[in-house]
Amino acid sequence: MYSFRNDYSEGVHPKVLQALTDTNLEQSVGYGMDPRCDTARATIRRLCSAPNADVHFLVGGTQTNLIVIESLLRPYEAVIAAHTGHVNVHETGAIEATGHKVCTVYAPDGKLTPELVESVVKGHSSEHMVLPRLVYISDTTELGTIYTKAELTALRACCDKHGLFLFLDGARLGSALTSPENDLTLADLAALTDAFYIGGTKNGALFGEALIMNAANDHFRWHMKQRGAMLAKGRLLGIQFQTLLEDGLYFDIARHANEMAFRLRDGIAALGYPFPVPSPSNQQFPVLPNTVVRQLNEMGYEFEIDHADGNDHTCVRFVTSWATPEAAIDRFLQDLAACK
Repeated sequence: MYSFRNDYSEGVHPKVLQALTDTNLEQSVGYGMDPRCDTARATIRRLCSAPNADVHFLVGGTQTNLIVIESLLRPYEAVIAAHTGHVNVHETGAIEATGHKVCTVYAPDGKLTPELVESVVKGHSSEHMVLPRLVYISDTTELGTIYTKAELTALRACCDKHGLFLFLDGARLGSALTSPENDLTLADLAALTDAFYIGGTKNGALFGEALIMNAANDHFRWHMKQRGAMLAKGRLLGIQFQTLLEDGLYFDIARHANEMAFRLRDGIAALGYPFPVPSPSNQQFPVLPNTVVRQLNEMGYEFEIDHADGNDHTCVRFVTSWATPEAAIDRFLQDLAACK
């Protein structure tokens, strides 16, 4: 049976693998200072309309989140995040381990708003408390929702008003930017955030995230090295991102992941199962009877349990990827229809 557990179960897109194979015997300097990484940086700056941005390549999302936040904040400063934010629920306290508190606020759809941000700022009013200094958001969110340009612009204005950094986790940015409901571009993200990254691990790369930094941070590479994030064979990251981004492959395969998710969503909905939070991306969260969840598990299907919904139902998470075939979706829907 097929696994809908995540969007990084497969290895790497064949074109990226071919590019890695074709360049395998090239010799180059290390630590991301090679010509391949320079070419990828130039491509990213062009796509972002940000010729002066710093571009850094890191291996994974948690590593990127940790180093960006740790490098921008002073010891007494803190992060504002939605209660579902990845830095709060899925990173084993990595941010707190650097000495920075994550101040959470309840966000029903996983998205922060200026009002939610200001509620945290107002709640920290003296030197006896941490000082909120950075707003952490992700696109897509942990609930599969996405930010609009108007929403991100409003957050930027709020951050400017209160002297806050705005950092966007782009682990699933491909899915967000190719969603039918999206109106943001890479150039918008570069203009509206202090830092964001283009996620590769969850969209066709073997591993890797491309970080775009607009905030002044002259010694970011020192932070990378100290935290074990400076890959000796850095060219492997540059080659992957150049292959994904130079001809639009990154967006083509992300769009496929979304289309498979919508096929799955529509089929599940047609069987009468509800979706409490509508998701326009490659993560879908239906509520299923516990008896159906058990039958699907017994069939061999893999997916994440999100939370219990009463005594007899469970909200589960299905995730599709760049490699998900239509046949796997159709087979699953047939098996789901047979469940009692």
